[in-house]
Amino acid sequence: MIEDGKQVSIMYSLTVDGDVIDSNAGGEPLIYVQSAGQILPSLEAELAGLKVGDKKNVELAAADGYGETTEEAFMEVPIDQIPEEARTVGGQLQSPDYPGPIRVVEVKEDVVVLDFNHPLAGKELAFEVEIVAIEEAPAAPAAPAAPAE
Repeated sequence: MIEDGKQVSIMYSLTVDGDVIDSNAGGEPLIYVQSAGQILPSLEAELAGLKVGDKKNVELAAADGYGETTEEAFMEVPIDQIPEEARTVGGQLQSPDYPGPIRVVEVKEDVVVLDFNHPLAGKELAFEVEIVAIEEAPAAPAAPAAPAE
């Protein structure tokens, strides 16, 4: 049974607005450790207590998935700070200081409006999940021994 600390293998499909946007069907299972914060906490809560072979459809409101879209996540940046090839609506940027994609939502004469919201913010998520394995989680690697003095 899925409980805290167990390593769980799942097959899943994620549907947003009626379109499958992510799936591992036909591939390798997604493996995570229950309660380790490796998948969405609200999805993890819905899977708790399931057994190998169980299937479950989970629908998450935007607030329980990647959150609501927030105005604070939009920023105007001088156009000369944006690479020329990214100065189009729908363009994406990456930054070593930000973990996710940054989307271009508007290009004005002197500035570009960037959206730092998660791409799935504001979206309801529908998961189809099948539990394929539940095991003891591997032990965390031991800390290296201190050098002898």
